[in-house]
Amino acid sequence: MDLWQLHIFCHVVDAKSFSKAAGIIPLSQPTISSHIKDLEDHFDIRLLDRMAKEVVPTPAGKLLYSYAKRLLTLRDKTES
Repeated sequence: MDLWQLHIFCHVVDAKSFSKAAGIIPLSQPTISSHIKDLEDHFDIRLLDRMAKEVVPTPAGKLLYSYAKRLLTLRDKTES
């Protein structure tokens, strides 16, 4: 797990879509999916439910999202 994967994860949750996140981040949709799979493998739990029209975080995904947002905010503050 690294900050880049958490950054991608947050974009997927915010956009509610892998493909929409790919439009925001300069990565392909399969690459984004791979990063999310790596996070799910790391934590050994499903983080996102892939619904018919959108992606929604599972309870574990909601928890990770809140921590990831805090970590990314701290990263930004550190850099500035």
